[in-house]
Amino acid sequence: MTPLHQLDIAGLRAAYGAGDVTPAQVVDHYLARIDAHDPAIRSYVGIDIAGARAAAVESGARIAAGRALPLEGVPVAVKSNIAVRGLEWNAGMAARRGIAADEDAVAVARLRAAGAIVLGTLNMHEAALGATTDNPWFGRTMNPHRAGYTPGGSSGGSGAAVAAGLCVAALGTDTLGSVRIPAAYNGVYGIKPTHGAIPDAGLVPLSEWLDSIGPIARSIDDLEAVLAVLADPAPAAPPPARLLLLDSFDGLGCEPAVLAAYERAAVLLADMPKAIFAPEDGAADIRFAGFVVAARELIDHLGPVRAQAPESLSDELRFMLDYAGGVPAADVARAEGVIARTRAGVRAAIAGDGALLMPTAPQAAFAHSRRPPVTQSAFTAFANIAGLPAISIPAGLDGDGMPVAVQLVGAPGGEAGLIALARRLDAGLAGFVPSPLI
Repeated sequence: MTPLHQLDIAGLRAAYGAGDVTPAQVVDHYLARIDAHDPAIRSYVGIDIAGARAAAVESGARIAAGRALPLEGVPVAVKSNIAVRGLEWNAGMAARRGIAADEDAVAVARLRAAGAIVLGTLNMHEAALGATTDNPWFGRTMNPHRAGYTPGGSSGGSGAAVAAGLCVAALGTDTLGSVRIPAAYNGVYGIKPTHGAIPDAGLVPLSEWLDSIGPIARSIDDLEAVLAVLADPAPAAPPPARLLLLDSFDGLGCEPAVLAAYERAAVLLADMPKAIFAPEDGAADIRFAGFVVAARELIDHLGPVRAQAPESLSDELRFMLDYAGGVPAADVARAEGVIARTRAGVRAAIAGDGALLMPTAPQAAFAHSRRPPVTQSAFTAFANIAGLPAISIPAGLDGDGMPVAVQLVGAPGGEAGLIALARRLDAGLAGFVPSPLI
């Protein structure tokens, strides 16, 4: 029989229906894997053993009664800035140690209502402001493809846990790329939905107008199945009929394997009419503007902590907040102008029937010992600023054996069409390569 952690959602459904395995056995298998492998990966910060086992019993009873739910018996995990009833809700911050969630976030409640079993909460970059998940309070999360390498962030624990086979799917949050970058670095799939498509009640915010909750999974089918129970019903946009390509990658330090993957993806979609998208501002300026606005929102959220317990914030986080808080008013106004132009420009270019193809990140995952490149979110920030859906698709490995990825950005409400287009790329790229732990 296929190892239980290699079964996707459809495979679990079939195994349960045939009586080959029970949810209780699957949960125990995942808990054993977490116990065996997570000390090296450090993806989890909280595990609900009793709750997961109790939920598995309930799941088994529904299956036996012929009342299986859409995600029946599917083990999932949740980024620690999203509330999970009874577990510490720390958002990667020492200042939130000991704060347990009284109730589930709406997204978590929807997963449970669909039959999913929550195993625990996952590590993240401190306060979600960063993309390495080298967390000074809860540990340095490792990339399952290589020890000592970053899983990306800020949802690094989510990407690592999925790639390591420590859950079937995970929730992350994406402010400037924090679902898609970990998906890319760990060689899995991630989607940032249209802003507001998944309610954010129960989320410790970084930036309310940029944040989106989104799932990470090891297949497009699983990603689609999880998204279906998370998102509010909404009118669907037509499928993409035009492909947009960014005018220039100059100055972004794109690695050769990333560019090669992007070029392969463009060839696979050669039958689509194409146009060049030339934003008024450069990608680096857009990323910087997004950082300034998001960090200044975080300053407002963390005001009491900065004033009363600054020692509970790391030196890195204090530096970024001090820097963002010290940006002159004229430069803040310029950043806001960049954001307004970018939002309008991306939305106008994509309109109702376009899709923008780009690399997910300019680089593959790198060693934790290396200084993080400032361009990590240069491509992902577009979708957040425009409030649009975007999906990251694995595109194979670079010459060093690390995953690279491409992404598609679509029209508002265009998740279904974007996923359909991503399936075309996925079939042609054949880019999913399991980590050594799968």
